[in-house]
Amino acid sequence: MPTVLDHILLGSSSLEEGIAFVEKYTGVTAAFGGVHPGRGTRNALVSLGDRHYLEIIAPDPAQSGVPDHYDLKKLTVPRLVGWAAHPGDLNAFALRLRNAKFAFDGPTPGSRQRPDGRLLKWKTLNLHDTRDGLLPFFIEWSTDTVHPSVDSPAGCKILRFELSAPDSAELQRISTLLDFGVPVTYGEKPQLFARIGGLDGRLVSLTS
Repeated sequence: MPTVLDHILLGSSSLEEGIAFVEKYTGVTAAFGGVHPGRGTRNALVSLGDRHYLEIIAPDPAQSGVPDHYDLKKLTVPRLVGWAAHPGDLNAFALRLRNAKFAFDGPTPGSRQRPDGRLLKWKTLNLHDTRDGLLPFFIEWSTDTVHPSVDSPAGCKILRFELSAPDSAELQRISTLLDFGVPVTYGEKPQLFARIGGLDGRLVSLTS
């Protein structure tokens, strides 16, 4: 697994549907994580092993009039809508991106309060061009924040994660330049792919 992979985002039109989907195919019930104020979403989490986790993300019914960034309300079945990478110090990474002529926003501080009241804090950096959603956003967790993979429900493990696109050579060049370590394959359309192992030998493949 690429060491920079922090988490993958499984989009769903409702959080309940997303949780049921993951439980059906892995045997693990995701735990409610909290809401993203001002972003119109809420989530539930499952650990995928050391420093990796699955975030089920869905519209928050309590927030109205907020742009649906991932078009979650249009989804008929849960699917991958993005991923996050942790490249280390985001300020240093931002300088590296700037020198490589990548356009981006951030680092920007963020936070979310868990149901138990604990506050999770992080910084994110977003590329202007994500290559049809194949490139990640970047995250650096606060040193006083417990990474979600540590105390989210266990029982799943990410076995494979890869990117595919018609312009796979260019995607591979970017992946190498930014040290993703993520396999890149040719595909007729841009697509994220993840294979997850669950309880009792269950396997599920997720795509965008």
